[in-house]
Amino acid sequence: MLWDYIKGELNMKSKLAFTALLKFLAGLIICAAAIFLPSGSLNFFGGWLFMGVLFIPMLIMGIVLLAKAPSLLEKRLNSKEEQPEQKKVVALGAAMFLLGFIISGVCFRFEILVLPKWLSIAAAVVFLAGYAMYAEVMRENAYLSRTVEVQNGQKVIDTGLYGIVRHPMYTATILMFLSIPFILGSAIAVTAFITYPFLTVLRIDNEEIVLEHDLKGYTEYKSKVKYRLIPFIW
Repeated sequence: MLWDYIKGELNMKSKLAFTALLKFLAGLIICAAAIFLPSGSLNFFGGWLFMGVLFIPMLIMGIVLLAKAPSLLEKRLNSKEEQPEQKKVVALGAAMFLLGFIISGVCFRFEILVLPKWLSIAAAVVFLAGYAMYAEVMRENAYLSRTVEVQNGQKVIDTGLYGIVRHPMYTATILMFLSIPFILGSAIAVTAFITYPFLTVLRIDNEEIVLEHDLKGYTEYKSKVKYRLIPFIW
């Protein structure tokens, strides 16, 4: 019986690892193509810097989750939204990234308002700080799905970062995504990525409706933690 259980666990983790690896490689290839094809060169410092700060921590986080919290990794791999409003936000977000990457590559190719390397490096530090915050949110909240949903047995988390703002994951991603055009060294690409906070507001508005309706105790949590993204602002 014990051997059958161990075997089942190993098979489950093997399948999960394979799925995670496929998604990781697909994301890496798509991202690289969106950045380096428009740039017309592999000698794109900002492109390589961004790929490094995005995918190296992502790989490390995936390995840690596979070993320590495979159920959370499985939730993070599920990106299929059920809410129509969220599907629109996800589609707009994908368009934002694609446009931002293309603009950055074109600006590098034709040397249009290219930012200095020191600014790219400073922005990479900010991105990693946001990544660290993102990892802390995942540590605090085992129900952190990529989609807007309420899971069986889910409880309100009101400690740690969740005791400061109601959606710390989005605070972290705003910090990360707004630093991307600076990492890529493109002043013009800021015009694409600046749309992300507005998309986040749309996502949160719909998400809070779902949580209030389906998650017990969320209304009381809202009265306790008043700010959604940024303390004393919103």
